[in-house]
Amino acid sequence: MSEKATSVWERSRRMAAREIFDTAIRLFTTQGYEETTVAQIAREAGVSQRTLFRYFGTKEDLVCGDQDALGELLRKTVEEQPPEVSAWDALRAGFTVLLTANHPIEETLVLSRLIFTTPALTARYTEKRLRWKADLIPVVRARLGAHGRTGPAADHAARTIIAVCFACVDAASESWVASGGEADPAALYDASLALIHTP
Repeated sequence: MSEKATSVWERSRRMAAREIFDTAIRLFTTQGYEETTVAQIAREAGVSQRTLFRYFGTKEDLVCGDQDALGELLRKTVEEQPPEVSAWDALRAGFTVLLTANHPIEETLVLSRLIFTTPALTARYTEKRLRWKADLIPVVRARLGAHGRTGPAADHAARTIIAVCFACVDAASESWVASGGEADPAALYDASLALIHTP
């Protein structure tokens, strides 16, 4: 396949995926996630269910996206921060990148609202994030080691820092959704972390 043909094919593929995504989110937000079937999404997007599943592996993926890819992006971003950056700041940089990794901030707000108000999506979101945390442990432990903390204490510190940062992300995300997107999610995260650090 020529480079031009590949480009046209890829552009067509992205357009088809976008049409499916837009249709799904419109239906989810107007009639509810549980009330919307894959068959309805496919029909209104003008594709077969088989085609829909080729672009999005599951119904949950239409909202949550490729969580494995997002987890890898988070891990890589944290890992690539300069050596002098603390584990806390490296994780903050990673979460900041994730905020608009796949969607504009306005769409991220809509998707976050769906995730936090739909039990099936919340469960999927939580399940994948457990893997994110596990993948981050060696990265954060290595950063702590570079700052002089090693051994079992570093393992415990890495797990603790990751758990605290994820809790702050959750609190900030929920407050951001509750504000209707008016608040700054990064500022909310910093405020949550400041509460943790306050004696």
